[in-house]
Amino acid sequence: MTLSDASSHPAGADRTFQVDLRGLVDLLSHHLYSSPRVYLRELLQNAVDALTARHALEPAAPAGAHGIRLYADGSVVRVEDDGVGLTEADVHTFLATIGRSSKRAEQVAEQRGDFIGQFGIGLLSCFLVADEIHVVSRSARTPDAPAVEWRGRGDGSYTIRTLRASDRPRPGTTVTLTPRADAGEWTRPARVQALARHFGSLLRHPVTFDDGTGGAGAPVNPEPAPWARTYPTPGARSRALAAYGEEVFGFTPLDTIELDLPAVGLKGIACVLPQAVPAGRRHGHRVHVKGMLLSEQAEEILPEWAFFVRCVVDAESLRPTASRESLYEDDTLAAVRDALAERLRAWIARAAASDPDLLARFLHAHHLAVKSLAVHDDEILRMLLPWLPFETTDGHTTLDEFARTHRTVLVTSSVEEFRQVAAIASAAGLGVVNGGYTYDRELVHRLPEIRPESSVADLDPATLTAHLDPVDRETELAAAAYLARAREALAVFDCDVALRTFQPASAPALLVDSREARHERTRSQLAREQEGGLWGDILGALRQEAPRAQLILNQLNPLVRTAVAIDEPELARTSAEALYGQAALLSRRPLRPAESSLINRSFLDLLAHALRKDN
Repeated sequence: MTLSDASSHPAGADRTFQVDLRGLVDLLSHHLYSSPRVYLRELLQNAVDALTARHALEPAAPAGAHGIRLYADGSVVRVEDDGVGLTEADVHTFLATIGRSSKRAEQVAEQRGDFIGQFGIGLLSCFLVADEIHVVSRSARTPDAPAVEWRGRGDGSYTIRTLRASDRPRPGTTVTLTPRADAGEWTRPARVQALARHFGSLLRHPVTFDDGTGGAGAPVNPEPAPWARTYPTPGARSRALAAYGEEVFGFTPLDTIELDLPAVGLKGIACVLPQAVPAGRRHGHRVHVKGMLLSEQAEEILPEWAFFVRCVVDAESLRPTASRESLYEDDTLAAVRDALAERLRAWIARAAASDPDLLARFLHAHHLAVKSLAVHDDEILRMLLPWLPFETTDGHTTLDEFARTHRTVLVTSSVEEFRQVAAIASAAGLGVVNGGYTYDRELVHRLPEIRPESSVADLDPATLTAHLDPVDRETELAAAAYLARAREALAVFDCDVALRTFQPASAPALLVDSREARHERTRSQLAREQEGGLWGDILGALRQEAPRAQLILNQLNPLVRTAVAIDEPELARTSAEALYGQAALLSRRPLRPAESSLINRSFLDLLAHALRKDN
């Protein structure tokens, strides 16, 4: 008989879908399972569920007394258990019908949460590596039932026959695969043993492996999970958990956080990464369900801001997806995510309260992650904002230390604005924080919540220029002609020119401009170019009085004092353009094409003037 066996039906009678098993296996391999290696996980999973059902049937029997025996010698792969087994009727119902699962049977429906798998297609994954699946089983539910043999083939056909009781004296199931020639990568003895350890290292039932060389079966999972063991001292426990984290993830954790959520039967550890993680990058976590490895890349177990840890957990009540390679997003997973997030917050709080050295090392590596958390978490904000490092005119320092020196804290809206004014603001005694990095501006503005005696304000051009000293009237009048030519030369950039004195004297000019002002000037220019028509009307309605940029020349700088004395109109114009270009470069903002052209042209003109003068 075949899995797609079609019988004749009278006209109008109900019919059933016909299944192309080869097509279904191809679908599994390309769209459901990530790799053929999952066949071994499915075999182990079925064995674990059979043992769980046997224990439910016979509670007095010790769980996992006989365990799971795995055999691979290169020619066959075999998995044997002493679980609940199957009768001939069960075989017809569960092995010969696509999508049915013995774990959905009514008699064990109330125990469904005790099983790992719930989708009834796991056995089909064996067709990813073999053309034939051989199952021999004897039921523990019906002690006098004979053993039964089922052979399923990749072409969709199968056979069932009843065996003698002596062919399998005890209840349980044996599944044997004859690998295809192209599946050797996944069925070689060493690979089978490695896969068993990979998927089953935390299984609660003992698993042994035999490679057919005559030795005793080697234990696959000789010890329970490290968090389930007892240790002589808390220090020994901490070191053991850290060593396990290093073994699993390949790095020495900065610290190890124990995770325990009894409501969902979750236990495990979170390993704090010793180095910073690129912003937005999230590491996957190792998630086991009832001891079986589900995924190594389960991002959904923790919130996005927790990218400073990697977790390995084992849970009882999390629901796997159909492929059993990720977690199903439901209310339980959401509650687990929130609870684990609270555990991480509690760890940060403990470090802040009792281990300043650990806190300092943690913040040095992961201040961005903490900033992202502090933005949305008032408790973390109160605890850690004073400790977080920021880029300021006093260098990289904590906000608490900076606020002690500067009662009024000014914050820029962009990195380029900070770089533009940092040296001059520092010389003027202004305390400015770079607010251009992610979260920084928002956090600095919340400083008064922690330090009521501090005030925070956005830095604007007027605040800075107000701290620059004016030149005397005589100097202003002497430079008037030069300043007029400079304003004319730079009018194309909507830039005004002023003469002031400020420190450091080595800075010839300061270009005071903001990104918002540049955007407004660009919009105004578009409106002028689009006079008339619908688009011009829209831009005109949005247009405001565009603030002008300011090129502030430093009278204390020797080069500026020489420049403002230039009488030759063209040379004066060229020198003003060169000073503008140099100030634009020092601002480190992206240059517009016209500015790049101006810098090149002014350099060449000054070079030509110098050569003519020498000749």
